[in-house]
Amino acid sequence: MEDREHGEKAKRRGPTTVARAYFAALDAHDLDAAAALWEPGRTDRIVGMTEFTVPEGFKRWFGTLFAAFPDARLEVISVTAQKENAAVRYRVTGTFDGTGRFEGLSPNGARVDVEGFDLFTIRDGLIVENHGFINGADLARQLGALPPQGSLAERGMTAALNAKVTVGEIVGALRERAGTGRSPKG
Repeated sequence: MEDREHGEKAKRRGPTTVARAYFAALDAHDLDAAAALWEPGRTDRIVGMTEFTVPEGFKRWFGTLFAAFPDARLEVISVTAQKENAAVRYRVTGTFDGTGRFEGLSPNGARVDVEGFDLFTIRDGLIVENHGFINGADLARQLGALPPQGSLAERGMTAALNAKVTVGEIVGALRERAGTGRSPKG
């Protein structure tokens, strides 16, 4: 396999080495180095948040992230590898005080400290697939988009959602009863 930039034979790197190099490049905010560890045209998924093609979409999304969190750090907690897969547990910290928005939110100075998990498939020394997972609710709380866990505001939101469900059930039962002439339960 040829290295696209240097014309040298690319060394076969195992999943653990590739995964650690990827996180080291992201921690350094070196998007070119991180993207070079991918087979071009592949898809990176952050489940429940976004997915993008590497390198263009990858550089755009992470560029936006680093503009919003200029001091973002990614620390590998553990790596477990088997065959062509690497599972990485990591920690992301940073301050939301940059020049760009993140997921539609304007910078507000919030500090974040969240754990994540990525499951990579690596073939011939290149990432061909990633499924990343992060606790979106915890991140949203830290950014101020959701109220703190256990707070009065959170209890109020939960009560409002439960009330909406109950009202929906009552309305549905009344509609069924009106349409069939039967009681909601019978």
